[in-house]
Amino acid sequence: MKIVLAPDSYKGSMSALEVCAVIGRALRAELEDADIEALPMADGGEGTVEAIVAGASGRIVELTAAGWSGEPIAARIGHIETEDGPCAVMEAAGLFGLPMVKPSERNPLLATTRGLGDAMRQVLDRGYRRMVIGLGGSATNDGGMGMLSALGAKFWGRDGEELAGFGRDLAELARVDLSGLDKRLAECAITIASDVANPLLGEQGATRVYGPQKGADAAMVELLEQAMCRYADQVEDAAGKRLRDFPGAGAAGGLGFALLLLGGKIVPGAEVLERIVGLRARIARSDWIITGEGRSDGQTLFGKLPLHVGKLAQSAGKPALLISGSLGTGWERLQPYFVSCFSTVTSPVSLEECLRHAEKNLEAAARNAAQLIKYCSRRQ
Repeated sequence: MKIVLAPDSYKGSMSALEVCAVIGRALRAELEDADIEALPMADGGEGTVEAIVAGASGRIVELTAAGWSGEPIAARIGHIETEDGPCAVMEAAGLFGLPMVKPSERNPLLATTRGLGDAMRQVLDRGYRRMVIGLGGSATNDGGMGMLSALGAKFWGRDGEELAGFGRDLAELARVDLSGLDKRLAECAITIASDVANPLLGEQGATRVYGPQKGADAAMVELLEQAMCRYADQVEDAAGKRLRDFPGAGAAGGLGFALLLLGGKIVPGAEVLERIVGLRARIARSDWIITGEGRSDGQTLFGKLPLHVGKLAQSAGKPALLISGSLGTGWERLQPYFVSCFSTVTSPVSLEECLRHAEKNLEAAARNAAQLIKYCSRRQ
Protein backbone atom coordinates (compact mmCIF):
# COMPACT_ATOMS: atom_id res chain seq x y z
CA MET A 1 0.00 0.00 0.00
CA LYS A 2 1.46 3.38 -1.05
CA ILE A 3 0.52 6.49 0.91
CA VAL A 4 1.57 10.00 -0.14
CA LEU A 5 1.83 12.63 2.59
CA ALA A 6 1.41 16.18 1.21
CA PRO A 7 0.63 18.56 4.11
CA ASP A 8 1.21 22.25 4.57
CA SER A 9 2.92 23.48 7.74
CA TYR A 10 0.89 23.80 10.95
CA LYS A 11 1.72 27.45 11.39
CA GLY A 12 3.06 28.34 14.80
CA SER A 13 3.81 24.74 15.80
CA MET A 14 5.29 22.44 13.12
CA SER A 15 6.85 22.75 9.70
CA ALA A 16 5.48 20.64 6.85
CA LEU A 17 8.59 18.46 7.12
CA GLU A 18 7.89 17.86 10.82
CA VAL A 19 4.22 17.14 10.10
CA CYS A 20 5.26 14.50 7.58
CA ALA A 21 7.59 12.91 10.13
CA VAL A 22 4.89 12.67 12.80
CA ILE A 23 2.18 11.34 10.48
CA GLY A 24 4.63 8.89 8.93
CA ARG A 25 5.60 7.55 12.35
CA ALA A 26 1.96 7.07 13.31
CA LEU A 27 1.09 5.30 10.06
CA ARG A 28 4.01 2.90 10.34
CA ALA A 29 2.88 1.94 13.83
CA GLU A 30 -0.53 0.87 12.48
CA LEU A 31 0.20 -0.17 8.88
CA GLU A 32 3.26 -2.39 8.73
CA ASP A 33 3.17 -2.83 4.94
CA ALA A 34 2.74 0.87 4.13
CA ASP A 35 5.10 2.48 1.64
CA ILE A 36 5.05 6.12 2.74
CA GLU A 37 6.24 8.97 0.53
CA ALA A 38 6.65 12.28 2.35
CA LEU A 39 6.20 15.46 0.30
CA PRO A 40 6.16 18.51 2.60
CA MET A 41 4.17 21.21 0.83
CA ALA A 42 3.46 24.95 1.02
CA ASP A 43 1.35 27.54 -0.80
CA GLY A 44 3.83 30.38 -0.99
CA GLY A 45 3.99 31.19 2.70
CA GLU A 46 6.10 29.89 5.54
CA GLY A 47 7.96 26.72 4.59
CA THR A 48 7.94 27.27 0.82
CA VAL A 49 11.73 27.15 0.49
CA GLU A 50 12.00 24.07 2.69
CA ALA A 51 9.20 22.26 0.84
CA ILE A 52 10.51 22.95 -2.66
CA VAL A 53 14.08 22.03 -1.73
CA ALA A 54 12.91 18.76 -0.17
CA GLY A 55 10.57 17.87 -3.03
CA ALA A 56 13.06 18.73 -5.77
CA SER A 57 16.17 17.30 -4.06
CA GLY A 58 17.73 20.74 -3.92
CA ARG A 59 19.92 22.41 -1.33
CA ILE A 60 19.85 25.37 1.03
CA VAL A 61 22.06 28.39 0.39
CA GLU A 62 22.79 30.88 3.17
CA LEU A 63 23.24 34.61 2.71
CA THR A 64 22.82 37.90 4.57
CA ALA A 65 19.94 40.26 3.82
CA ALA A 66 17.88 42.97 5.51
CA GLY A 67 15.21 41.71 7.88
CA TRP A 68 11.81 43.33 8.49
CA SER A 69 13.38 46.25 10.39
CA GLY A 70 16.16 46.81 7.86
CA GLU A 71 18.80 45.26 10.12
CA PRO A 72 20.84 42.42 8.54
CA ILE A 73 19.79 38.85 9.26
CA ALA A 74 21.01 35.39 8.23
CA ALA A 75 18.69 34.25 5.44
CA ARG A 76 18.16 30.92 3.70
CA ILE A 77 17.24 30.46 0.07
CA GLY A 78 16.89 27.32 -1.98
CA HIS A 79 18.76 26.03 -5.02
CA ILE A 80 17.05 23.53 -7.32
CA GLU A 81 17.78 22.23 -10.79
CA THR A 82 14.98 22.48 -13.36
CA GLU A 83 14.67 21.52 -17.02
CA ASP A 84 15.42 25.15 -17.84
CA GLY A 85 18.45 25.45 -15.59
CA PRO A 86 19.23 26.35 -11.97
CA CYS A 87 16.52 28.15 -10.01
CA ALA A 88 16.69 30.14 -6.75
CA VAL A 89 13.79 29.82 -4.31
CA MET A 90 12.99 32.60 -1.81
CA GLU A 91 10.15 33.41 0.53
CA ALA A 92 8.93 36.61 2.16
CA ALA A 93 8.11 34.72 5.35
CA GLY A 94 11.76 33.79 5.87
CA LEU A 95 13.01 37.36 5.34
CA PHE A 96 10.36 39.58 6.91
CA GLY A 97 7.68 37.19 8.09
CA LEU A 98 5.05 38.20 10.62
CA PRO A 99 6.13 35.54 13.17
CA MET A 100 9.60 37.14 13.16
CA VAL A 101 8.14 40.28 14.77
CA LYS A 102 6.96 40.34 18.39
CA PRO A 103 3.24 41.16 18.56
CA SER A 104 4.01 44.30 20.56
CA GLU A 105 6.43 45.50 17.85
CA ARG A 106 4.26 44.91 14.77
CA ASN A 107 3.96 48.13 12.81
CA PRO A 108 3.87 48.18 9.00
CA LEU A 109 5.19 51.76 8.99
CA LEU A 110 8.48 50.41 10.36
CA ALA A 111 8.77 47.31 8.16
CA THR A 112 10.49 46.93 4.77
CA THR A 113 10.77 44.40 1.94
CA ARG A 114 14.35 45.45 1.27
CA GLY A 115 15.65 42.01 2.25
CA LEU A 116 14.09 40.39 -0.79
CA GLY A 117 15.86 42.86 -3.05
CA ASP A 118 19.12 42.10 -1.24
CA ALA A 119 18.60 38.37 -1.81
CA MET A 120 17.63 38.82 -5.46
CA ARG A 121 20.72 40.93 -6.15
CA GLN A 122 22.98 38.26 -4.63
CA VAL A 123 21.17 35.57 -6.60
CA LEU A 124 21.81 37.53 -9.80
CA ASP A 125 25.49 37.84 -8.85
CA ARG A 126 25.66 34.04 -8.55
CA GLY A 127 24.34 33.62 -12.07
CA TYR A 128 20.71 32.65 -11.44
CA ARG A 129 18.15 33.84 -13.96
CA ARG A 130 15.19 31.81 -12.73
CA MET A 131 13.50 32.57 -9.40
CA VAL A 132 10.52 31.33 -7.43
CA ILE A 133 9.40 33.78 -4.74
CA GLY A 134 6.76 32.89 -2.13
CA LEU A 135 4.78 35.86 -0.82
CA GLY A 136 2.70 34.57 2.08
CA GLY A 137 3.05 35.63 5.70
CA SER A 138 4.87 38.97 5.43
CA ALA A 139 4.96 41.69 8.10
CA THR A 140 5.27 44.45 5.49
CA ASN A 141 3.04 46.99 3.74
CA ASP A 142 5.48 49.07 1.70
CA GLY A 143 4.22 48.23 -1.80
CA GLY A 144 7.59 46.59 -2.54
CA MET A 145 9.39 49.94 -2.33
CA GLY A 146 12.10 48.42 -0.16
CA MET A 147 12.75 45.59 -2.59
CA LEU A 148 12.85 47.92 -5.58
CA SER A 149 15.25 50.25 -3.73
CA ALA A 150 17.66 47.39 -3.08
CA LEU A 151 17.54 46.54 -6.79
CA GLY A 152 18.47 50.05 -7.94
CA ALA A 153 15.24 52.04 -8.11
CA LYS A 154 15.32 55.52 -6.56
CA PHE A 155 12.61 57.11 -4.42
CA TRP A 156 12.83 60.66 -3.09
CA GLY A 157 10.80 62.36 -0.38
CA ARG A 158 9.32 65.85 -0.35
CA ASP A 159 12.46 67.20 1.29
CA GLY A 160 14.67 65.80 -1.46
CA GLU A 161 16.14 62.97 0.63
CA GLU A 162 16.33 59.46 -0.80
CA LEU A 163 13.88 57.06 0.85
CA ALA A 164 15.00 53.62 2.03
CA GLY A 165 11.67 51.89 1.41
CA PHE A 166 9.74 51.41 4.65
CA GLY A 167 5.99 51.61 5.02
CA ARG A 168 6.34 55.10 6.46
CA ASP A 169 8.09 56.25 3.29
CA LEU A 170 4.98 55.81 1.15
CA ALA A 171 3.48 58.98 2.62
CA GLU A 172 6.69 60.95 1.98
CA LEU A 173 7.16 59.94 -1.65
CA ALA A 174 7.51 62.79 -4.15
CA ARG A 175 9.53 61.36 -7.04
CA VAL A 176 10.31 57.94 -8.57
CA ASP A 177 13.12 56.88 -10.92
CA LEU A 178 13.13 53.26 -12.10
CA SER A 179 15.93 53.69 -14.64
CA GLY A 180 18.54 52.32 -12.24
CA LEU A 181 16.86 48.94 -11.77
CA ASP A 182 19.33 46.09 -12.25
CA LYS A 183 19.42 45.39 -16.00
CA ARG A 184 19.89 41.67 -15.37
CA LEU A 185 16.28 41.47 -14.15
CA ALA A 186 15.16 41.69 -17.79
CA GLU A 187 16.84 38.31 -18.37
CA CYS A 188 14.95 36.64 -15.51
CA ALA A 189 11.92 34.39 -15.30
CA ILE A 190 10.31 35.21 -11.94
CA THR A 191 7.50 33.02 -10.65
CA ILE A 192 5.49 34.67 -7.85
CA ALA A 193 3.96 31.99 -5.64
CA SER A 194 0.93 33.44 -3.86
CA ASP A 195 -2.33 32.08 -2.50
CA VAL A 196 -4.16 35.43 -2.50
CA ALA A 197 -5.76 37.36 -5.37
CA ASN A 198 -6.17 40.75 -3.71
CA PRO A 199 -5.59 43.91 -5.77
CA LEU A 200 -3.24 46.55 -4.43
CA LEU A 201 -5.88 49.07 -3.36
CA GLY A 202 -9.47 49.30 -2.13
CA GLU A 203 -11.65 47.37 0.28
CA GLN A 204 -10.10 44.06 -0.82
CA GLY A 205 -6.61 45.51 -1.18
CA ALA A 206 -3.36 44.93 0.67
CA THR A 207 -3.79 47.56 3.38
CA ARG A 208 -7.45 47.23 4.32
CA VAL A 209 -7.49 43.44 4.37
CA TYR A 210 -4.08 42.57 5.82
CA GLY A 211 -2.88 45.80 7.46
CA PRO A 212 -4.66 45.19 10.80
CA GLN A 213 -3.04 41.78 11.34
CA LYS A 214 0.34 43.44 10.78
CA GLY A 215 -0.24 45.97 13.54
CA ALA A 216 -2.06 48.80 11.76
CA ASP A 217 -4.86 50.51 13.68
CA ALA A 218 -7.77 52.22 11.89
CA ALA A 219 -5.95 55.55 11.51
CA MET A 220 -2.81 53.86 10.18
CA VAL A 221 -4.85 51.86 7.68
CA GLU A 222 -6.29 55.07 6.24
CA LEU A 223 -2.88 56.74 6.11
CA LEU A 224 -1.28 53.74 4.38
CA GLU A 225 -4.15 53.31 1.91
CA GLN A 226 -3.95 56.92 0.75
CA ALA A 227 -0.16 56.82 0.61
CA MET A 228 -0.21 53.51 -1.30
CA CYS A 229 -2.53 55.07 -3.87
CA ARG A 230 -0.10 57.95 -4.50
CA TYR A 231 2.80 55.50 -4.62
CA ALA A 232 0.99 53.38 -7.22
CA ASP A 233 0.25 56.48 -9.31
CA GLN A 234 3.91 57.48 -9.41
CA VAL A 235 5.35 54.00 -9.94
CA GLU A 236 2.89 53.22 -12.73
CA ASP A 237 3.63 56.56 -14.39
CA ALA A 238 7.35 55.82 -14.25
CA ALA A 239 6.86 52.27 -15.58
CA GLY A 240 4.28 53.18 -18.21
CA LYS A 241 1.89 50.39 -17.22
CA ARG A 242 -0.99 49.84 -14.80
CA LEU A 243 -0.68 46.91 -12.41
CA ARG A 244 -2.63 47.87 -9.28
CA ASP A 245 -5.76 45.90 -10.19
CA PHE A 246 -3.99 42.71 -11.17
CA PRO A 247 -5.05 39.74 -8.97
CA GLY A 248 -2.29 39.22 -6.43
CA ALA A 249 -0.86 42.75 -6.68
CA GLY A 250 -1.84 43.21 -3.03
CA ALA A 251 0.01 40.11 -1.82
CA ALA A 252 2.58 40.68 0.95
CA GLY A 253 1.55 44.29 1.49
CA GLY A 254 1.87 45.21 -2.18
CA LEU A 255 5.06 43.27 -2.83
CA GLY A 256 3.15 41.44 -5.55
CA PHE A 257 2.66 44.79 -7.31
CA ALA A 258 6.41 45.46 -7.35
CA LEU A 259 7.28 41.97 -8.58
CA LEU A 260 4.73 42.29 -11.38
CA LEU A 261 6.54 45.50 -12.31
CA LEU A 262 9.72 43.41 -12.70
CA GLY A 263 7.94 41.05 -15.09
CA GLY A 264 7.03 38.37 -12.56
CA LYS A 265 4.14 35.98 -13.18
CA ILE A 266 1.75 35.22 -10.33
CA VAL A 267 0.87 31.53 -9.95
CA PRO A 268 -1.12 29.98 -7.07
CA GLY A 269 1.47 28.74 -4.61
CA ALA A 270 -0.02 25.26 -4.40
CA GLU A 271 0.29 24.90 -8.17
CA VAL A 272 3.93 25.99 -8.09
CA LEU A 273 4.76 23.32 -5.52
CA GLU A 274 2.73 20.69 -7.35
CA ARG A 275 4.62 21.23 -10.60
CA ILE A 276 8.08 21.35 -9.06
CA VAL A 277 7.72 18.19 -6.93
CA GLY A 278 5.62 16.27 -9.49
CA LEU A 279 2.74 15.80 -7.07
CA ARG A 280 0.17 14.88 -9.72
CA ALA A 281 2.23 11.91 -10.94
CA ARG A 282 2.99 10.78 -7.39
CA ILE A 283 -0.68 10.85 -6.49
CA ALA A 284 -1.49 8.76 -9.58
CA ARG A 285 0.90 6.07 -8.30
CA SER A 286 -0.51 6.07 -4.75
CA ASP A 287 -3.33 4.27 -2.94
CA TRP A 288 -4.06 7.00 -0.36
CA ILE A 289 -3.20 10.69 0.04
CA ILE A 290 -3.02 12.60 3.32
CA THR A 291 -2.85 16.39 3.54
CA GLY A 292 -3.52 19.01 6.21
CA GLU A 293 -2.80 22.45 7.65
CA GLY A 294 -2.95 24.27 10.97
CA ARG A 295 -6.63 25.20 10.62
CA SER A 296 -9.08 24.15 7.94
CA ASP A 297 -12.28 26.13 7.45
CA GLY A 298 -14.25 27.89 4.75
CA GLN A 299 -11.15 29.90 3.79
CA THR A 300 -9.42 26.69 2.72
CA LEU A 301 -11.75 26.66 -0.28
CA PHE A 302 -10.07 29.81 -1.62
CA GLY A 303 -6.98 28.15 -3.06
CA LYS A 304 -5.32 26.79 0.07
CA LEU A 305 -2.94 23.88 -0.28
CA PRO A 306 -5.17 21.09 1.16
CA LEU A 307 -7.98 21.89 -1.27
CA HIS A 308 -5.57 21.69 -4.19
CA VAL A 309 -4.30 18.31 -3.01
CA GLY A 310 -7.86 17.09 -2.47
CA LYS A 311 -8.84 18.10 -6.00
CA LEU A 312 -5.80 16.36 -7.50
CA ALA A 313 -6.63 13.19 -5.60
CA GLN A 314 -10.26 13.37 -6.69
CA SER A 315 -9.36 13.81 -10.36
CA ALA A 316 -7.04 10.79 -10.10
CA GLY A 317 -9.74 8.70 -8.43
CA LYS A 318 -7.67 8.30 -5.26
CA PRO A 319 -9.01 8.57 -1.67
CA ALA A 320 -7.68 11.49 0.36
CA LEU A 321 -7.75 12.29 4.07
CA LEU A 322 -7.47 15.71 5.71
CA ILE A 323 -5.72 15.95 9.09
CA SER A 324 -5.60 19.53 10.39
CA GLY A 325 -4.85 21.16 13.71
CA SER A 326 -8.47 22.27 13.97
CA LEU A 327 -11.64 22.46 11.88
CA GLY A 328 -13.31 25.86 11.87
CA THR A 329 -16.47 27.39 10.49
CA GLY A 330 -17.29 26.09 7.04
CA TRP A 331 -15.00 23.05 7.17
CA GLU A 332 -17.89 20.80 6.13
CA ARG A 333 -17.68 22.35 2.66
CA LEU A 334 -14.42 20.43 2.24
CA GLN A 335 -16.09 17.04 2.66
CA PRO A 336 -16.71 16.46 -1.06
CA TYR A 337 -12.94 16.33 -1.58
CA PHE A 338 -12.00 13.97 1.26
CA VAL A 339 -13.01 10.57 2.57
CA SER A 340 -12.78 12.04 6.06
CA CYS A 341 -11.61 15.22 7.79
CA PHE A 342 -9.78 14.88 11.11
CA SER A 343 -8.99 17.51 13.75
CA THR A 344 -6.05 16.97 16.09
CA VAL A 345 -7.95 18.86 18.82
CA THR A 346 -10.65 16.75 20.45
CA SER A 347 -11.72 18.91 23.41
CA PRO A 348 -11.92 22.62 24.35
CA VAL A 349 -8.38 23.82 25.12
CA SER A 350 -6.42 27.06 24.94
CA LEU A 351 -4.29 27.92 21.92
CA GLU A 352 -1.19 27.70 24.11
CA GLU A 353 -2.06 24.15 25.14
CA CYS A 354 -2.81 23.17 21.53
CA LEU A 355 0.62 24.36 20.44
CA ARG A 356 2.33 22.69 23.38
CA HIS A 357 0.81 19.30 22.59
CA ALA A 358 0.64 19.67 18.80
CA GLU A 359 2.90 16.72 18.02
CA LYS A 360 1.18 14.33 20.41
CA ASN A 361 -2.27 15.34 19.18
CA LEU A 362 -1.25 14.99 15.53
CA GLU A 363 0.16 11.53 16.12
CA ALA A 364 -3.08 10.41 17.78
CA ALA A 365 -5.19 11.77 14.91
CA ALA A 366 -2.90 10.10 12.35
CA ARG A 367 -3.27 6.76 14.09
CA ASN A 368 -7.04 7.17 13.88
CA ALA A 369 -6.66 7.89 10.19
CA ALA A 370 -4.54 4.76 9.83
CA GLN A 371 -7.34 2.71 11.38
CA LEU A 372 -9.73 4.06 8.75
CA ILE A 373 -7.27 3.18 5.97
CA LYS A 374 -6.87 -0.31 7.42
CA TYR A 375 -10.62 -0.87 7.59
CA CYS A 376 -11.20 0.36 4.04
CA SER A 377 -8.39 -1.85 2.73
CA ARG A 378 -10.00 -4.91 4.31
CA ARG A 379 -13.32 -4.09 2.66
CA GLN A 380 -11.80 -4.01 -0.83
